[in-house]
Amino acid sequence: MKETNRIEFKRELNDGFERAVVSFLNYAGGGEILVGVGDDGAAVGIDDIDSVQLKIVDRIRNNIRPQTLGLFDVVYTRINEKDVIRVIVSCGQQRPYYIRKMGMTEKGCFVRVGGSTQSLTEQMIEELLSKRQQLTLQSMASPRQNLTFKQLRIYYEEKDHEPTGQFIESLDLRQSDGGYNYAAYLLADENGASVKVAVYGGKDKVDLRETREYGNRCLITATQRVLDRLDSENRTFAKITSKNRLERERVNSIALREAVINAIVHNDYAKGVPLVEIFSDRMVVTSCGGLVAGLSEEDLFKCRSMPRNRELMRVFRDMELVEQIGSGMSRILKAYDRSIFELTPSFTIVTFPFAKEFILPNGKINSTLDVLSSNPDATIPELAEQTGRSQRTISRELREYRNAGLLRREGAKKNGQWVVLK
Repeated sequence: MKETNRIEFKRELNDGFERAVVSFLNYAGGGEILVGVGDDGAAVGIDDIDSVQLKIVDRIRNNIRPQTLGLFDVVYTRINEKDVIRVIVSCGQQRPYYIRKMGMTEKGCFVRVGGSTQSLTEQMIEELLSKRQQLTLQSMASPRQNLTFKQLRIYYEEKDHEPTGQFIESLDLRQSDGGYNYAAYLLADENGASVKVAVYGGKDKVDLRETREYGNRCLITATQRVLDRLDSENRTFAKITSKNRLERERVNSIALREAVINAIVHNDYAKGVPLVEIFSDRMVVTSCGGLVAGLSEEDLFKCRSMPRNRELMRVFRDMELVEQIGSGMSRILKAYDRSIFELTPSFTIVTFPFAKEFILPNGKINSTLDVLSSNPDATIPELAEQTGRSQRTISRELREYRNAGLLRREGAKKNGQWVVLK
């Protein structure tokens, strides 16, 4: 391993740690700091992992400004049998970030340049300040100020995060004047925000069968109710054969869940609310706001993240609805390619087509059977070309399908045909 524009090594937690964090906060796409790795890229390890992790979190929260909640993860890992800490830092919206005791000066502001950390010039600081997004959940005032948070407190208690007397302040739910901000409004017991779910009878929006709004309460509760509703809509179809039970979901449930949570956490609530639409052939998840300024499409599809709403990200992580930064996107791209995404300046739209194939017990999708359904005379080389698999793989799949009772061969070896039995 070697240091790059997105990776820095720290043998131990030293005085330069905050400089590295600030440099990634100010760098488009963010980066990672590996604590317990020497300058030569060799893992040396950390003796007291738990203690060092706590120190890292405390130093980032207390020594860097503006607030960084939701912009970093601290993850334990092992490299060459050594305990190492990964500090994953996302680029923030409130740039420039700076070391608190140094202030917003050339001595306190840094950015990543190649494999090194360099100071921002006064002109660079002024340019970043001029581009700061003004409308954030922190800066937007709650339209109601008589808010209560009973549901949120219960959620934290269930996760063994005991609320303290400074519970609201610790979640960054107040503005500088002491009033509640819009993040507090979204997480309160009662509010006017919701996530919309619409169901259509066909492939277009002509036949609207149902529309419901899940919300007007704590956003965590609303999210869970939307996910429950989509679970019921994402029905699993089954086929029993003589040897196997074959199943399929309409949409990959893990990818769908991540897309919905991403839409809710990263939505621009100053512009609208998330929307989920269910058609006869697809599900569509739409969030408002497009990509966050500074995050490119390349960054997005490489699973780099720049949270739009760091306050929501913090709470959703505490509730274990999201894991480390960028992990939800990686789960979506594991099941689908980037063609399901439509990115515009105003919206991020994710379209999940309904599955047409059954899944074998080993998890394979039987696209080979789809080819044989329309072309029963197809040869093994033709099947390999049309499915993108090797001929050896096709031969093995054909045996599996015949054993599963999904396929049989009729006629001679050269002039016969395949018969799909599903």
